[in-house]
Amino acid sequence: MSLRRTAVISDTHGILRPEAVKVLQTAELILHGGDIAGQKILDELQKTARVIAVRGNCDRDWAKGLPEEVFFELYDRKVYMIHDKKQRSEKAQKADIIIYGHSHNYEEKEVNGRIWLNPGSCGPRRFGKSLTMALLEFETETGKLEIKRIDLPAERGQKTKERKPSQEIQDIKSDGLPPEFDSGRLQRIISMVIGDLQKGKSVDSIVRARKISRELTEQICQIYFTHPGIDVQGVLNRMEIAGL
Repeated sequence: MSLRRTAVISDTHGILRPEAVKVLQTAELILHGGDIAGQKILDELQKTARVIAVRGNCDRDWAKGLPEEVFFELYDRKVYMIHDKKQRSEKAQKADIIIYGHSHNYEEKEVNGRIWLNPGSCGPRRFGKSLTMALLEFETETGKLEIKRIDLPAERGQKTKERKPSQEIQDIKSDGLPPEFDSGRLQRIISMVIGDLQKGKSVDSIVRARKISRELTEQICQIYFTHPGIDVQGVLNRMEIAGL
């Protein structure tokens, strides 16, 4: 039986995980529900398959050319896609499938014959949330469409629903140094990572160059990309509020 696959992702926030790429390589089309956070991510996706993407609230000037919503046909179904479903237009009422993101929570439901799908986030890990994406599998002979949730593995030694402070932060909090020194040390790390992100560097290259863990780098990226305009102190404050 012949299958055609479309991968559905959202909220990558500047991170394209190898585990996600392996799934994307099985698809002929990639749908991105917004908060891409970088032209480089879009370029990498386009090397894998054709891409249809919408602009998220964290996509800045680089993404001005991306639409806020799209309406198209896929496998004889009408598809509507927008980043935040609360912002949907009347076009959504004509769709068979509505795809969205924003919450970082996987959601799949059918209401009055219409499918609502949020693939969750396969980018930076947020506290208590899984890394997910979705596959639409279409059987060409029968016309059957199946939606598959894809759960990406947690980092080694880390539970999917629990994120501990990165080792760097644990060291800072436990080394007995005065608070102002602790904050200063972490501020320098945050400043370096933000500077690298502004230069368009990938998470992998930052981890290698700065010799800091991927976990800490992703924590900083997640806060930076989800709070446009935030500065170093703002990132630090949010990490402290979250207990990171």
